[in-house]
Amino acid sequence: MTQRANSAAAGRPVRILAVSKTRPAALIRSLVALGQQAFGENYVQEALGKQAELGDTAIEWHMIGPLQSNKCKDVAEHFDWLQTVDRARLIEPLARFRPAHLPPLNVLVQVNIDDEPSKAGCQPGQIAGLADSIAAHPRLRLRGLMAIPAPAADVGIRRAAFVRMRTCFERLRDSHRDVDTLSIGMSDDFELAITEGATMVRVGSLLFGPRA
Repeated sequence: MTQRANSAAAGRPVRILAVSKTRPAALIRSLVALGQQAFGENYVQEALGKQAELGDTAIEWHMIGPLQSNKCKDVAEHFDWLQTVDRARLIEPLARFRPAHLPPLNVLVQVNIDDEPSKAGCQPGQIAGLADSIAAHPRLRLRGLMAIPAPAADVGIRRAAFVRMRTCFERLRDSHRDVDTLSIGMSDDFELAITEGATMVRVGSLLFGPRA
C-alpha cells in the first residue's frame, strides 16, 4: 500500500489515513505497531469508545463523517482533525469548545464536488466564505479541502472530479497560503487521486481487509 502510494506520488509527500470505522480497537492497535499514526472515524460515539480503549497509544484522530451540530463539543474536545465542515453554523461552536490546552483543531472544508443531493458537502462557490470563517478563529486551523466524489466505473469521470478538486484547492491556497491538505481518494482509486494532486488518501479495506 505505502509503496503504491509513493510510486503514484513521484516524490511528493502523501499521507495515508486509515479508515477505522466499524473496526475494533485491537486492529487499530496492530496497525499502530506497524507505524500507522492517523485514523479516521465516521461516528463520534464509536470513536470515543475506541479512544478510551486506546488511551495509552499515540494516535492522530480524524473525524471524517458528517457532523451534527450537537456533536461539535465532542469533536472539538477529542479529535485532532475534522474533515467535514460544510456549513457555517458548525464553526463557532467548534472554536468555542476547543480546549485551551490542545493545539488548534485542524479543519478541512468538505466539498460536494459532484453536486449529489444525498451527499454532504458545500458547493465549490461556498468554499471561500467557509474558509475565511474558519481561519478567523485562533482555536481552529484551516488545512484545506476534502471530498468524496461520486462513484463511477469510468476512470475519466473520476479523474475529472479529482481535477476539479485540485483546482478548488489551488484557488484556496491563493488566499490562504498555509493550506496544505487535499483529502481525496479511497481504497479503489487512491493512486489516481494522488496523481491528480491528493496529499491525503483515506484507505480502509486495503489496510484492514474486507469487512465481514
